[in-house]
Amino acid sequence: MEEMKKIGKGAEMSAKLDQHVGLLSGVFLIMGTMIGSGIFISPKGVLEGTGSVGMGLITWMACGLVVTLAALCYAELGTMIPKSGGEHSYLMYTFGKMDKCLGPIPAFLYDWVGLFIIRPTMFAIMTLSLGTYAIKPFFLDCKPPDSAVKAVSLAAILIIAFINGYSVKMATYIQNICTVVKLIAISVLTVGGMIKIIQGNREYIQDGFEDTESDVSLIAIAFYNGLWAFDGWNNLNFVTEELKNPGRNLPISIMIGIPLTTVCYILANIGYLGVMSKEEIIVSHAVAVTWGRYMLGNGAFIMPIFVSISCFGAANGCLFASGRLCFAAAREGHFPQVFSYISINRKTPLPSIILTAFIGACLIIPGDLSTLIDFFSFSAWISYGFTVLSLLVLRRTEPKTERPYRVPTIIAVFVVLTSFYLVMGPIIRSPRVEFLYAALFIASGIFLYFPFVYNKSSPSCVQPIVDWVTAKIQKIFLVVP
Repeated sequence: MEEMKKIGKGAEMSAKLDQHVGLLSGVFLIMGTMIGSGIFISPKGVLEGTGSVGMGLITWMACGLVVTLAALCYAELGTMIPKSGGEHSYLMYTFGKMDKCLGPIPAFLYDWVGLFIIRPTMFAIMTLSLGTYAIKPFFLDCKPPDSAVKAVSLAAILIIAFINGYSVKMATYIQNICTVVKLIAISVLTVGGMIKIIQGNREYIQDGFEDTESDVSLIAIAFYNGLWAFDGWNNLNFVTEELKNPGRNLPISIMIGIPLTTVCYILANIGYLGVMSKEEIIVSHAVAVTWGRYMLGNGAFIMPIFVSISCFGAANGCLFASGRLCFAAAREGHFPQVFSYISINRKTPLPSIILTAFIGACLIIPGDLSTLIDFFSFSAWISYGFTVLSLLVLRRTEPKTERPYRVPTIIAVFVVLTSFYLVMGPIIRSPRVEFLYAALFIASGIFLYFPFVYNKSSPSCVQPIVDWVTAKIQKIFLVVP
């Protein structure tokens, strides 16, 4: 009670995040967030775009290569700037010192779009996928009702938010368990397909490059589908302050986690093709479930369970990292300071976790998967490209700063050019109103930056309300700066 009184009076208490994430947990966070619903859904989109089995497998390998190169660029930034918050921290460090007025704008715009589009949309997609697969066993012969899917998704959000707010150790422990389950699921797919191939069912995989698409733009669409299955590759950079020995463990986790995930994805695709034809994969809305019906018979119900656990682990890792973005942005004054506060007892950024989960829940209610994925992909690759560009800027402005890990410059240039292509490609080929909405939303952040962040001005009637809400949040959740 005395502690609550001190908090209510605004006593100067402080806390910091504990370093609970080791090398193994770092690898599992990367793999556990990437391996979600993507590998159980995206094979359909990749084959549609490439037109052939051979080109489809090459596309999966190319996606893994691009993501690995981008992650290595982030490894240099993360070891040079060992702060939580990912892109926010790197953009703030790079441009914030150049000009006190305009320098922080890139970081703020990323915070603006990251907090309200990129991170919660990614979280919402994962939990919607979880809801779809969790109730699929009860609707094997028809499409599950949207209301049931969203109810399960919202329940999952509450559970995941509780876990992440309660304990970092619990969140990482559950992440590790879910990652093991995902690897078991991919092993089942791979072994089952291999058995069929050994038994002589090679006709589907022997198609090779037959019917390969000549339209480069269609192959690009296949590339987007593959990259969606890899998203989450940068999540470890959001929790750098909670990573043990980040100068060593960050790049090693990336070098182990992403290539291993790429191998898992290629093996899973071979497993699909040992049982299903290219045409069957393309017409299937849930490839893993269809594979289970063909291969497991009465045991087919196990595949939706595997995929649900996979999505739960991916959503858990996403919220774990996303809460740190809100925490880091609030610490810099880009959002209300209360979202940079930490639980005294749990050492978790509780207010930022609650806010991120709340925004994700709001996106689930009116949203659908295809719209959310379009909105997410366009915004995400803008931020990835601009963040890697900041690495090139730092090479010129701070050439002598210590870099525990250094990526070749040509790799950083390649990632920037690839990001530009991935942003402009879908706009040129198939302009959609979602891209306009995302661009307008990003630009609208500038109108909020100058009055509320740079000038730190707000109506006189608002500040007492903010102070009152902050004090109440501190008392209810026992959080301090």
